[in-house]
Amino acid sequence: MKRSLVVLTFLVVAASVLAIVNPGYISPVVNVVKTAAPAVVKIDVVRTQRISFFDPFTDEFFRKYFGETPFGYEQKVPAVGSGFIFDKTGFILTNEHVVHKAEKITVTLLNGDTYDAKYVGGDEELDIAVIKINPKGELPVLELGNSDTVEIGEWAIAIGNPLGLQHTVTLGVISALNRNIPKPDGSGYYTGLIQTDAAINPGNSGGPLLNIHGQVIGINTAIVNPMEGVNLGFAIPINTAMRFVDSLIETGRAEKAYLGVWMRTLTEDLAKALGIEYVRGVIVVEVIEGSPAKEAGIKANDVIIAVNGQKVGTAEELKGVIRSYPAGSRVTVTVMRDGQKLEIPVILGSGEESEAKKTTSSFAGINVREITAADRETYSIPSEVKGVIVEEVERNSLGSMLGVRKGDVVTTIYVNGRKYQISGLEDWRKATSSINKGDAVALQLYREGMRYYVEFRMK
Repeated sequence: MKRSLVVLTFLVVAASVLAIVNPGYISPVVNVVKTAAPAVVKIDVVRTQRISFFDPFTDEFFRKYFGETPFGYEQKVPAVGSGFIFDKTGFILTNEHVVHKAEKITVTLLNGDTYDAKYVGGDEELDIAVIKINPKGELPVLELGNSDTVEIGEWAIAIGNPLGLQHTVTLGVISALNRNIPKPDGSGYYTGLIQTDAAINPGNSGGPLLNIHGQVIGINTAIVNPMEGVNLGFAIPINTAMRFVDSLIETGRAEKAYLGVWMRTLTEDLAKALGIEYVRGVIVVEVIEGSPAKEAGIKANDVIIAVNGQKVGTAEELKGVIRSYPAGSRVTVTVMRDGQKLEIPVILGSGEESEAKKTTSSFAGINVREITAADRETYSIPSEVKGVIVEEVERNSLGSMLGVRKGDVVTTIYVNGRKYQISGLEDWRKATSSINKGDAVALQLYREGMRYYVEFRMK
């Protein structure tokens, strides 16, 4: 009996000692979540998706080399993502890949309120989009922070809907800044990303990455394949996204900038051949006449190593960085020239600098337009290459089955032995209007420094 009393007394004393550890302490994360979570939304979408009859490996092969799987069927597929309200009138920021080509968008708030949302505008390259709901009352809004002042080691809080699990909160730190990673579909690079070890999973896309003050510092966007690594999540800096929000709301598009150079990644062998010092950077092969680069004094054989202090090591990274700024932005381009480092101020031009992108013509599901100076930079098209550029290839069209891609340049069209040299839209219209049922047709395309043919019989 005495032993039991002693043990009981010990347990009571121990419990009382443990109970006073951190008395009254409340994690600051709790207050962040209480304040921010009501403005984070769950986004459900429905889109039509082509389902392949092939296994994933074969399907990926066809997509990579031919643009689209030739066999399969279409099916309406649901998907889920995240977003956050940044304006009391109902504007919501998310990733473009969350809502791209969605036929129906439904937004659910933390309190259970559900709204049909309208797609306002977005950009695939930047992977940002704005959607809108018509609120029933006053909406909660997230405060925007300043991603330019974020430091490695700061707390990072992610709120989203991973795997559809609504309003999941994860905690970590800012692991790194200015990360450049290739996009999963191989269409380019995400540039200047914030890296965090806060757990991010499918469904988190479009949700906010918050600092300890509850301010948005990024839009959760990408993760590393869990088979390759864990706790590697990436967010688009909020300052990058907000550069384009007004344009997305007003026009539905992001007016991105261009520098005006034809470039390639500098390799050690190329540097040795040219007799220049090798540095990790991008060599200027050609400066486009009348471009911002030309006016700023950038020259051929300059090696660009940074833009506004953000290092660039490949041509794809440089393109991504430049395109993350709106037209008219003032940036400092760091170049190596004759062994000297130069800081060159540049006012970036508009990637939409003419009416060319507004006037298109279509044939066989291939929508083309005039080539702009910005296109020559983005797709590395030399000035001597003439033709029309592919703006879009319609799904399930003849063009998609032939493997024609956005950014291809149609330089020549052959019809039953007749050759049509294409220098612009008028040449394209003349050639395509001459094609009749049963004609043998070949298109000569320019892509990534190579010329090749696609041929078909007109049915």
